Amino acid sequence: MTAFVLNEIRKGFYLDSVALMRLSREIAGAPGIIEAALMMGTPANIAIMRNAGLLQDATTPQGNDLVLAIRAESEDAARTVLAQAEKELDKPKTQGGGTEAWRPRSIAAAVNGVPGLNLALISVPGDFAAAEARKALNRGLHVMMFSDNVSIEDERSLKDRARELGLLMMGPDCGTAIIGGAPLAFANRLKRGGIGIIGASGTGTQEVSCLISEAGEGISHALGVGGRDLKKEIGGITTLMAIDALDADPSTERVVLISKPPHPDVAKAVIARIAKSPKPYTVCFIGAASADLPPNARFAPTLKGAAEIAIGRSIGDGFDAQAEASRHNRRAGAGRIEGLYSGGTLCAEAQVILTAGGREVASNAAIPGIPYLDSPDSKGRERMIDLGADEYTKGKPHPMIDPSVRDEALRAALQDPSIAVILVDLVIGYGAHADPAGYLAEVVAGRGKNAPLIVGSVCGTEQDPQVRSAQIKRLQDAGILVAPSNEDACTLALALVSRD
Repeated sequence: MTAFVLNEIRKGFYLDSVALMRLSREIAGAPGIIEAALMMGTPANIAIMRNAGLLQDATTPQGNDLVLAIRAESEDAARTVLAQAEKELDKPKTQGGGTEAWRPRSIAAAVNGVPGLNLALISVPGDFAAAEARKALNRGLHVMMFSDNVSIEDERSLKDRARELGLLMMGPDCGTAIIGGAPLAFANRLKRGGIGIIGASGTGTQEVSCLISEAGEGISHALGVGGRDLKKEIGGITTLMAIDALDADPSTERVVLISKPPHPDVAKAVIARIAKSPKPYTVCFIGAASADLPPNARFAPTLKGAAEIAIGRSIGDGFDAQAEASRHNRRAGAGRIEGLYSGGTLCAEAQVILTAGGREVASNAAIPGIPYLDSPDSKGRERMIDLGADEYTKGKPHPMIDPSVRDEALRAALQDPSIAVILVDLVIGYGAHADPAGYLAEVVAGRGKNAPLIVGSVCGTEQDPQVRSAQIKRLQDAGILVAPSNEDACTLALALVSRD
């Protein structure tokens, strides 16, 4: 069957990245649609769509154009879904009074129209993000940059400028923040309290903050810094400023710092700054075995460990991985563990825990000391896969938004006789899929009794729109083993494949 390709270009039409990903997911799932994308017409996005066979030869969008690209089984299917997409794009945005909401066309218009604004969330294609962030900084706004694909040179320039102005420049690729209880981007509804978080990791921040909240404690602020802030080229500019901010905040009593291992020079500067703080710190450098910390700081090798140190007690309601494993018919040497993660830092934590448990692992998002999947040393190792990495999400929504990104790998793992346990994570909250547990349950329904066991955890809270306990029940009803945290899920996986 020859596919029918249909394109429409909307000149100078802007929609933020998250909204585009959500609408892309909706139209891609319509009957008769092979693939679909809604993207801004940047060179990088055009290359993605051309490689996917989504663009007609004559289609030549510009960077500030919105491209609707559809590949369908028939022309009728393509035009039907295009009409649906256009209807969504043209739908008026309303507020409580039922009138069309004011939608400023620029940062300047927003600042002029709403006195007192102090933060801009930038979610535009990376080609434009640096310019918009600079405008926001120059208008006196703190910036949270959700956008990625921003050059490291632009990042350094923006952070230098923010430091000059005394403003926080969170990001690029800052997926999570909580400011004064307000969740931004991928974040959760949490209890308020005295624990502040500084995170170079979105899902790491979510896991720690949710474990703290579900344990009855609360979060003052969670400041994202972007995944590259602790690299040598950036020098931890935002991390150091976030320490200053939380030190000065009377509502913050303790602080948790989460990151992959920083460059040694940056780590030295950050730790020296922590030593000057009057507040206790928990430092979690995922993938590092330890850190030389001052007396007011303690090291945590895992996210759960960081949450436990922060609240001063254990988390997990006495979860016993060995007892849980004993209820399932697994024998020693039964097979491999395969991790299929939507959260990159949860994938990194899995590498830490499985390696400590004596397993040899490889990953596409390898922590120090772990080989990459495409390296010669990866042969025969258990695979921990970050499905949110660029190679899985180019031109597609992140798996936290669209869990179908995991489908192909999950179905293959269920059919692999060498795999005994599949590790999965579900991240709920604002910005995430409305029912990831229900979706996963449908994908694995009908698997044979000899299929690998599926072990997972739900990162979220009872206050989240998806409701954590409801998600857990959906998984359990589907025969999926659910642990209280990602660390506990990994420990259960180890117990399932190693007990006598």
